[in-house]
Amino acid sequence: MLAPHADDETLGAGALIAQAEATGHFAGLVYLTDGSGSHPAAERGVQRLICVRRREGAGALSRLTGSRRNRPFHLGWKDAAPAAPGSSKFDRSVMTLASFCVRLRVDAIAVTARHEPHCDHAAAAELAYAVKGRAKRRIVVAEYCVWADRPEPRRYRAIRSDAMSPGLRRYALQAHRSQLTASHGHGFRLPKAMQRMAARDTLFVERGI
Repeated sequence: MLAPHADDETLGAGALIAQAEATGHFAGLVYLTDGSGSHPAAERGVQRLICVRRREGAGALSRLTGSRRNRPFHLGWKDAAPAAPGSSKFDRSVMTLASFCVRLRVDAIAVTARHEPHCDHAAAAELAYAVKGRAKRRIVVAEYCVWADRPEPRRYRAIRSDAMSPGLRRYALQAHRSQLTASHGHGFRLPKAMQRMAARDTLFVERGI
């Protein structure tokens, strides 16, 4: 599972994470960015914000999986400043994740959709497809939407996760307190409409794959 920001894992693929863990198929959660861009902060406060976002992500994952043994991995890209394909940072991330996939025998990566409007979301998809090309095994990339509409059905087929336990996704989302409240001052707030989430996830796989 590849999420651009801490909270995207719950919003877009929380049910899938819970299902994968319950069936013994959850390989891990990777966060692309460091979370430093969600709130304006003086330089001395940036590292604290990064630590808070990491702690919130770990908390949400433990709620989704029911276990604290799953700890997210962080690539540490700066918010809203994605590495360009072909750059040294992008290539290092590809190699890191490809190695991860080979070692854990990953056969599918869930990631935000390529047509998502946020640059970090689109970059996460680019990275996932690059990892698919680099890893020496067959990997299916399944895209999930957070802010975007569903992709063109002629190009993608939809797959649905099992339904998660009632209230579990909401409980996991509440771990991301910095994104829901004024606990860290002025900054991003997840709209109320986004906090009403379905019990199942819908993901999209390119047709012919």
